[in-house]
Amino acid sequence: MTAWATGCLMLATNSWGRTFPENNQTVTDRIDRHAVVTRHNPHVTKIEPLSSLTVGNGQFAFTVDATGLQTFPEAYSKGVPLGTMSEWGWHSFPNTKGFTPADALANHDFHRGHDELYSLQLKQPERAKAAVEYLRANPHRLHLGTIGLNLGDTALVSDVDQKLDMWTGVIDSRFKYDGADYRVETTCSPDADRIASTISSTGKIGVLFRFPYPTGAHSDDACRWDADGSHRTSLTVGKRSAVIKRELDKTVYYVMVTWKGDATISKKGDHCIELSTNRHLLSFTATFSATLPAKADMTADYFSVRKAAADSWQRYWSSGGMVDFGNVNDPRAKELERRVILSQYLMKAQEAGSIPPQETGLTYNSWFGKFHLEMTWWHLVHYGLWNRPALLDRQLSWYLSAEDKAREIARRQGFKGVRWMKMTDPSAEEAPSNVGSFLIWQQPHLIYLAELLYRAAANDDERRTLLGKYGKAVEETAAFMTDFAEYDKAHDRYILRGCIPAQETLNADSTVNPPFELSYWLTTLSMAQQWRERSGLKALPETEAVASKLSRLAFNSDSLYLAAESATDTYTNIRMTSDHPALLGAVGMMPESRLTDRRVMEHTLRWIWDNWNWDKTWGWDYPMVAMTCARLNQPEMAVDALLMDKRTNTYLVNGHNYQDQRLRLYMPGNGGLLTAVAMMCAGWDGCATPTPGFPKEWDVKWEGLLPMP
Repeated sequence: MTAWATGCLMLATNSWGRTFPENNQTVTDRIDRHAVVTRHNPHVTKIEPLSSLTVGNGQFAFTVDATGLQTFPEAYSKGVPLGTMSEWGWHSFPNTKGFTPADALANHDFHRGHDELYSLQLKQPERAKAAVEYLRANPHRLHLGTIGLNLGDTALVSDVDQKLDMWTGVIDSRFKYDGADYRVETTCSPDADRIASTISSTGKIGVLFRFPYPTGAHSDDACRWDADGSHRTSLTVGKRSAVIKRELDKTVYYVMVTWKGDATISKKGDHCIELSTNRHLLSFTATFSATLPAKADMTADYFSVRKAAADSWQRYWSSGGMVDFGNVNDPRAKELERRVILSQYLMKAQEAGSIPPQETGLTYNSWFGKFHLEMTWWHLVHYGLWNRPALLDRQLSWYLSAEDKAREIARRQGFKGVRWMKMTDPSAEEAPSNVGSFLIWQQPHLIYLAELLYRAAANDDERRTLLGKYGKAVEETAAFMTDFAEYDKAHDRYILRGCIPAQETLNADSTVNPPFELSYWLTTLSMAQQWRERSGLKALPETEAVASKLSRLAFNSDSLYLAAESATDTYTNIRMTSDHPALLGAVGMMPESRLTDRRVMEHTLRWIWDNWNWDKTWGWDYPMVAMTCARLNQPEMAVDALLMDKRTNTYLVNGHNYQDQRLRLYMPGNGGLLTAVAMMCAGWDGCATPTPGFPKEWDVKWEGLLPMP
């Protein structure tokens, strides 16, 4: 097979020992990263439910209101809620009926000559319907508890002056409450699920630890405050320390509290504990854990946590990629840079753990707190392009633990290899869904992400390690893709059918050849073959046959690509033009190929730009369109796409991508923005134009970014 191009820009070695492309900058022309980051530190001046700020380490996050703690969770519950969430914090309601995943399985006949059992939202019989409701909602992610000042009335808060220092990971909050001055500093440990805070005040200082029972709802703050009898909270007090034990059905976890100075801790209710002092200064730490830790974990204090956090954040900002729009004259550049920097902060604080993230990160629950594997492209690709492979590898490793269940899905549907699920949880159990169970665009992600890791590897030893670690999973992922493609003898080609594409308005029974999926199949099957060759194995002839004869993308008589070969009404059906314009991803997210025609895609892009119902799109649609514009040599349109003035392309003061009243934040939008900007700077395989996604008059400085496949 033909080797993939290595990219379009020269390589240089940076001061932290990794290689990265440079846009003809000299070593002395390095970006002042501290200046770029800190000029976008969020500043909050009032209690505003959409302006909460977060500290976190990627596996655990703590979101605070204008007081620097979680003092008024009810006031923020319909905004960006005050979550305390972790990767390990999950809960299930008692399964009194003994439901199992098999209760949601049903055969869906796609006339492929074998049974295909899918996990569906069945309406009958009654047991199946009840099982579906239980399995979708369980397990759900836990809100681990709020920690706030003992202040009761938001109307008495004034003179708010709150700043997040993203360079050090510290939130500094100053305000008055009923005339008394307060200052609260809050941070999070980089290597433990621990928050630390110091409080000074001319008034009384009391800190309330409040613990809710989970709601188990689809999308909410996961806090039910009216179920005191359904869970237990116990307190054991030591010398300037205490252990809070939480018991919710079969779920047990602990909160270890330590403090400095003269303070007392006691229960104020069934699930409310107060740490208080008569002094004007109090500092404390709170460590959340699924197990009771050793005494050594009770020795942390605010200052040691703050130093560790600052060191960790400075390492993060000083490594990997960076973009500087400070010399760009276009007035929109400042806002674009703000979004890029805040998105990098949010990804590190909320989405840098060891399992794939949910759409709303570690802030509040959406889809019961479960994560969606089709969205991992938007959550994770940027880590590869921004030269942060360790953070990508950390999450991609989860796929290896899920491989057995993915293999079982493929087996019960009559296919080879592994079929990756859509909506799931850390156990990798597939959640029943009448849409998700038929999606296929999550399938190639593992191959694509593994390829990004390989490209970002620093040396041959790292590359050999990656081949050994992910080679089998890449092969089995491609085995399903090869088997799923169906030979159309009449036209001597392979087709994709019996699926729902990324544009979810299409029906699984009638859809044939969705364009993005075809391009993605070709790109990643070629990658999988190259992975075999790198490991000293021969390319698989059956995979080569599918790749060489995949159908070209279908277009209509107006030279417009169709949402699927079967979707001849793409441009007259309002439902289709009110969803993701996913067909653009066929050239943008994916490279141009023998399946695509540049002239047709250019025409399609123009039609979609002028006619699509943009008010019905999602946050990742804008960066997807920007990448298509960049590949088609339309840099002005690429910038316009990233900054299109639409509700779902709104970025709040905290950097969150607002969608609607249900999804007040949407992390795939942040990840997509970072992916698009990296590609617009560093280009893609075979690209010969420096910074190809930005207009020539944009003086964009960048470093540490890798080209896109």
